[in-house]
Amino acid sequence: MHVRLRPVTDADADDAFAMMRDPEAVRMAAFTVADPDDRAAFDTRWSRHLADPAIRMRAVEADGGFAGTVAAFTLDGDREVTYWIRRPLWGRGIATAALMLLVAAEPTRPLHARVAEANLGSLRVLERAGFTRTGSETSFAAGAGRPVVELLLELR
Repeated sequence: MHVRLRPVTDADADDAFAMMRDPEAVRMAAFTVADPDDRAAFDTRWSRHLADPAIRMRAVEADGGFAGTVAAFTLDGDREVTYWIRRPLWGRGIATAALMLLVAAEPTRPLHARVAEANLGSLRVLERAGFTRTGSETSFAAGAGRPVVELLLELR
């Protein structure tokens, strides 16, 4: 499967909103927005992210179609990465390929990532891209509706 990144546009919003509302994906990600069905809140965040030059957000295309998003952003002084791939495409190496493309384009090191401890697929993606575990913390995860252990990772 051919994977490439391209700039995200307003036209991607509908696909991204649908993808980020998938109940199983929300449960696996755990650390999500409080209400994934709130389109107005999504549109506000989407517009803010597109307008922020410090956020490197890209659409992931697999075989020419929208497969998800991947981004690098700064939070509390640390450069972090995140990604979200449409659930029907999980397990095909798309997340790994997309993250590796983003990491290659992102000059900042170290890069940080977080993943719910139970999300073994996402943990494998991060480890394949060279991230190593540096610790963990437990905090409330809206997508799970309870406190969840979150693994902290870093790429040097």
